[in-house]
Amino acid sequence: MRMMRSRFVLAAVGVLACSLCGQTGNSSIPDRPDPKELPLPPIKTSMPDMPSVDQLPVRTEMPAVMTLDNGKPVKTLKQWQERREQMKRILEYYAVGLAPPPPGNVKGTEVSSQMLMDGKVKYRLVHLTFGPNESLSLDIGIFTPAEGRPFPALVSPSGTPPGAKALTRLPEGANQGHNQDVLMVVGPVSPAEAAANAQRMSGFFRPRTAEQIAESNPAIAHGFAFVMFNNNDCGEDTTLRLPDGSWAYRTTRFFPAYPNYDWGLLRAWAWGASRIVDYLVTDQAIDKNKLIITGVSRTGKAALIAGAFDDRWAMVAPVASSGGGTPAYRYSGSIPDRGGKEGLTEMVRKYPNWFSPHLHQFWGQPDKLPFDEHWFIALVAPRPFISLEGDHDQNVNANGVYQSLLAAKPAYAFLHATDKLGVSWADRPHGMVKGDWDALLAFADKFLLGEPVDRTFDQFPAGVGETGTKGTRDQGIK
Repeated sequence: MRMMRSRFVLAAVGVLACSLCGQTGNSSIPDRPDPKELPLPPIKTSMPDMPSVDQLPVRTEMPAVMTLDNGKPVKTLKQWQERREQMKRILEYYAVGLAPPPPGNVKGTEVSSQMLMDGKVKYRLVHLTFGPNESLSLDIGIFTPAEGRPFPALVSPSGTPPGAKALTRLPEGANQGHNQDVLMVVGPVSPAEAAANAQRMSGFFRPRTAEQIAESNPAIAHGFAFVMFNNNDCGEDTTLRLPDGSWAYRTTRFFPAYPNYDWGLLRAWAWGASRIVDYLVTDQAIDKNKLIITGVSRTGKAALIAGAFDDRWAMVAPVASSGGGTPAYRYSGSIPDRGGKEGLTEMVRKYPNWFSPHLHQFWGQPDKLPFDEHWFIALVAPRPFISLEGDHDQNVNANGVYQSLLAAKPAYAFLHATDKLGVSWADRPHGMVKGDWDALLAFADKFLLGEPVDRTFDQFPAGVGETGTKGTRDQGIK
């Protein structure tokens, strides 16, 4: 039984409980990057330079969402749109990298279709093409109930769709997944370790048939459409670096078509999800006004980013998004001590490939960030947003989640939508379980379908956000 303290609108999403991500927080991590790090070659983009970490002031408070760059408060919808664009530019430069504009030429070709579960569910494999000279592609799997339409659709990076060809993958980086500074090395993992890693991961990501997915997916059982894709088909999740120090992932998938963009992998996965939206809004089986984006852990971060940068997502539901996701950098992590779990330093040390190349400079200095993660949430407003979290998640600082939602709340209040800012806590470690699915679908029922639900989405574990709690800096909800 959890004692809950505050009623504050928040929310999330879920998948399988997972033990792939270990404890973070290591007293041996230095408070600044190792000078022996091998630097990444700069990527020239169209964005003008912004101040470096040494040129920015210390800001212990969460950067305001309702104040324009000129210091004036946001009071009109026109000013809010201006502020949104300001926040997006700052987030692209410092947090996620600059992504290409929408290509405008997405086409979908149905490769195959089949009826499942004795005719109750239809599955379609669709091949998307887009980009310069239609040179890019992405396979998506679409599950819909056989009767009735259009359907709300839940989109999730969930592996290669049944029937699609699994793309070849680059090797992992030499010290990928070992809680080490990946910028200290160049080159691939050893063959022996690569084999061991493949064996270790095989039990978690076995390919499933369309029938198996249709029988087990809660969204499908709920009467929603379910759309799956492999985020690695958008950008390969590897820290492998080439001899010149550049990321190997920039040589495959979407990246070669856009050399003058410094987007990290999270932004590429989110951009790929938006190309799925380009197609779904033309699909007569899908309700284009009821599209939901979700993901778990690293893909939960991508779901958050997708929702912030694409207003066509009607609901945003990251699950266990941890460092670089919903929790505030200023209230998470061990370097400096902000209550532990995954914080800024932990992320740019282990996974700099996920982010803008300009984020790494803030190692050990989260208070110098000109933004924090609540900006992504504020950009979703007034659309429904729920952060799906676990009581025992080894990677998520609960107070960091609380502080992000608290700091994003003024945007929702301005747009008269505070009830659409939600959170839910499931009894689990890192991953996604039934409790997450139940919350996600109930949140969608309430805010997308207008149906009554018998639960709230505004509760936090006991002690979170209370004055004096470690890491809160006495900024609980008053």
